[in-house]
Amino acid sequence: MSKKHFVDVLHKELARIGQAKTSKRFEKVIEGFTKSHSPQALIGGKPYRVFNSNDYLGLRFHPRLKTAEQAASEEFGTGPGAVRFISGTLKVHRDLEKAIASFHGRDDAIVFSSAFAANVSVLFCFIKGQAADSAVGGNTLVISDALNHRSIIDGIRVANLPKEQRAIFNHLDLNDLDRILTEKRGAFQRVIIVTDGIFSMLGEAQDLKKMRQVMDAHEEHFADGIWLYVDDAHGIGAFGKQGRGVEEAFHTKADILIGTLGKAFGADGGYVVADQVIIDYLRESAATYIYSNSISPGTAGAALASVELMQTSEGDKLLKRLTQNREHFQKEMQKTGCVFAAHSTHPIQPILLGDPGKTAAFKEGLFEGGILVTNINYPVVSKGRDEIRVQISASHTEEDLSVFADQWKAIVSRK
Repeated sequence: MSKKHFVDVLHKELARIGQAKTSKRFEKVIEGFTKSHSPQALIGGKPYRVFNSNDYLGLRFHPRLKTAEQAASEEFGTGPGAVRFISGTLKVHRDLEKAIASFHGRDDAIVFSSAFAANVSVLFCFIKGQAADSAVGGNTLVISDALNHRSIIDGIRVANLPKEQRAIFNHLDLNDLDRILTEKRGAFQRVIIVTDGIFSMLGEAQDLKKMRQVMDAHEEHFADGIWLYVDDAHGIGAFGKQGRGVEEAFHTKADILIGTLGKAFGADGGYVVADQVIIDYLRESAATYIYSNSISPGTAGAALASVELMQTSEGDKLLKRLTQNREHFQKEMQKTGCVFAAHSTHPIQPILLGDPGKTAAFKEGLFEGGILVTNINYPVVSKGRDEIRVQISASHTEEDLSVFADQWKAIVSRK
């Protein structure tokens, strides 16, 4: 009887989600991709233009990455074998970490299975410390942007801090951050400010230079200082003239920077870069590094090739094309009268519709026209901020962008 009751509860919850038109489990099954400059997803044998991918530079289909992936798999096998401190570190993983550290101008890096895994573990280590007798934890205040990614939210939750050691500042509101730091002066030994670099639902950027100025004004009032922790998973490889994300755009470095290999770099896995002492501490303490396998050797080989490619003239050309495509898309969509949810200079271009029913209808209307997009609804965004999140790629052609705009106009005309 007890199991049946709980199963009924689950059925009711699924029905509630369905009625709210916010279901996420009915993913389209992609059977493959066309072999073209702008690869289209094959679903039911029909090609669809892809506008919901994080592959901002189109690198996941690049022959250089595929060749490197195959070579690394041939050399090291298809899997890592075990966690690194037990079975040893493969050279391809260390080569990748060194390349990432160099790309960001840091001492060292650690590769994780995902950026989500990196955030959960790294935040815990710096908020609480890994061991009960660790000197790392203690009287720490964590301040987080109100719209930070779920992985940051969960990382702070896992640390299980008392309420008085947690604070949230209004989204992108550095005056509110200044207010909190002023109120907390002298009450805490250490402060960790945590923020996304590019916010994944809006394409907005956190101004790290102004944030650092606010931090510097309060630094002396906290014995262990104020630390800046930035997750720039969507920015790295897609923002800044050389693709180094918000740090490059605002000429300011974080103390701890989280990135991903699974978006603009076209591979998979997450990473952290920082000073050597921080990386050494994390190798001793980060649970999702110590107790979880790393990415496969093939994936590491592909990611290494991608990081290297980003620093060539071809990488520069891809970044320029990405900017051109984003600007062309904005121009075409403004002609249709669409309202963007934010002013974004990032390839994330969120179109505000404000209603889950409308977003579902537009998503299906675009699908009928051979276009893949994703509707974003509560609780991923706030109620009334429902959107179609369009993601531009350097691999898109002008034809792709024009077809999207024409199909959007056709849907609007039917409403």
